Amino acid sequence: MEMETAVTALSALAQETRLAIFRALMRAHQPEEGQGGLAAGEIASALDVAPATLSFHLKELLHAGLIVQRREGRSLIYKADLAAMHGLTAYLVDDCCQGACGSLSPCVPEGVDRVAVPARC
Repeated sequence: MEMETAVTALSALAQETRLAIFRALMRAHQPEEGQGGLAAGEIASALDVAPATLSFHLKELLHAGLIVQRREGRSLIYKADLAAMHGLTAYLVDDCCQGACGSLSPCVPEGVDRVAVPARC
């Protein structure tokens, strides 16, 4: 991940409403393609956010690459992009221990998602 991409993603999350939206989408996440996520109206109701305000914040999260959208009938469904969040987290911790580990990867057991386990270097 490039630093500019990381800064864009972190900037998007550095706002209360956008962070709340992202967390709500994480709670509604399902790993299957085309499953999970929330319609814009559901997000607006759950977070008590005006539709115009929600639209602005969703656009910022989309621009940052942290969420994706799909159309189901007349609704737009928004879903957290876990691959993007994993990439961001990996970027932040990749130089763990001032490089003594080489990267976080050796600190995590085989088959375990590297961002799900705290560094143990």
